[in-house]
Amino acid sequence: MTTGNTISLFLKDEAATIRLGEDLALALKAGDCLALSGDLGAGKSSLARAILRAIADDEGLEVPSPTFTLVQSYDLRIPISHFDLYRLGDPSELTELGFDEALESGICLVEWPEMAESELPAQRIALGLEHEGSGRRATIKVSDPQASRIRRVLAIRAFLDEAGYPDAKRRFLTGDASLRAYEAIYQDDGQRKILMDWRPHPEGPPVYDGKSYPKVAHLAQNAYPFVAIADALRGRGFATPEIYKVDYIKGILLIEDLGTEGVLDDDGRPIAERYRQSVACLAHLHSMQIPQDIPVSATHTHHIPDFDRTAMKMEVQLVLDWHIAWKRGTPPTDSERAEYLAIWDALIDELATAEKNLLLRDFHSPNIIWREGESGIGKVGIIDFQDAMIGPTAYDLASIVQDARVTIEPELFRQLMDDYLTLRRAQGGFDEAGFMKAWAIMSAQRNCKLAGLWVRLLQRDGKPGYLKHMPRTLAYLQVAFEHEALAPLRDWCARAGIGQSES
Repeated sequence: MTTGNTISLFLKDEAATIRLGEDLALALKAGDCLALSGDLGAGKSSLARAILRAIADDEGLEVPSPTFTLVQSYDLRIPISHFDLYRLGDPSELTELGFDEALESGICLVEWPEMAESELPAQRIALGLEHEGSGRRATIKVSDPQASRIRRVLAIRAFLDEAGYPDAKRRFLTGDASLRAYEAIYQDDGQRKILMDWRPHPEGPPVYDGKSYPKVAHLAQNAYPFVAIADALRGRGFATPEIYKVDYIKGILLIEDLGTEGVLDDDGRPIAERYRQSVACLAHLHSMQIPQDIPVSATHTHHIPDFDRTAMKMEVQLVLDWHIAWKRGTPPTDSERAEYLAIWDALIDELATAEKNLLLRDFHSPNIIWREGESGIGKVGIIDFQDAMIGPTAYDLASIVQDARVTIEPELFRQLMDDYLTLRRAQGGFDEAGFMKAWAIMSAQRNCKLAGLWVRLLQRDGKPGYLKHMPRTLAYLQVAFEHEALAPLRDWCARAGIGQSES
């Protein structure tokens, strides 16, 4: 039961207490203080132990009671400090135990919080446990935004119950650069499934022609596109996740686990065989026509959007909006902006006759799963395709042979290009010259976008780690410039100071 910011749950047995701990482990973030209250034997230590083991992903983790030491710290995915204040002499001693420092960088689990009520943060999560019949009653009192996080993990637990997995073990898997997060779901047989947490979010302010960024860029706003593309590709022999259950309104999906192997070696370098097979998979995809309208349910059909002029131009404008001022210290002039956008209008016009089909949008190393035991295109597991569009097929080839996250050396690049072109020639009716022109334009479009995106992630989002990709991105851009169609853009970039030597 949930009323306002109070959540009340009946835990019928010890297993239910452990499941609540696992759920809370997925909701807690650095800076959270979880205050656990209740009489002796009410389950505080059981709940704390379940949270710690879930975050550690180690069911055998030793969790000694901090009754005598007062605090026990754990260096986990999120650092956790487990406090037991039963023997605390004075509330002021909490500072001496390093509580404030622990809360700055991690999570604090506090048993017997009433011993230092005045020293605990006002925005804490207060969880009370009391005996009720043969089980326990958990009452959680919390304010937003922590409340929304807890409600979300409990909604996912209810979803799993409805899906026939009431006893499923949940573990954090990953969160990507988008609004999605992922969990690993285990049943008693140990087989893993993947849960996609894709909660609804506000649309955001208008950024271009009165539309929000997601709408202009044709980014998926719900699960319908993911299910549509997954089913369409899997029905044609491609390895996309099977969808076991989906709640479109809440944005929760339970899907197949395609595996954990990628296409990079232990040092983060491309494995040539796996990249070559990925390119072969792409060539096969480009040989067939994917319908633009895909029925998803009895009441919903997904229309795959076009990679249109507006979307292309908004993306390449990231160079104007972020990259140039970062590089040279001054923003582009009005005349520079006008010339750059005019060049892109002309380049987009050149794509009018280009081969167009489904483009997956981010077909590169983070989104490819290697499936050693399979054969043919089944070896290449494809994920993260919900933003797929209809546009120049050359875009996806540029994505993989110029992988944004890893350097593709010239020799491998040439091999991959030759593999793809050889396969497409064998299919017949392939306009190679037109495709190569489209490839150069799409390579330039993608790398201009990335050159601005890396700076935006640094300056707006406080994520400097992406800047390491800048030299690679600019080197890839130089390759695109080798095509004669890119001469105007190459000359503009040279005058604007956008070059390969940047770091």
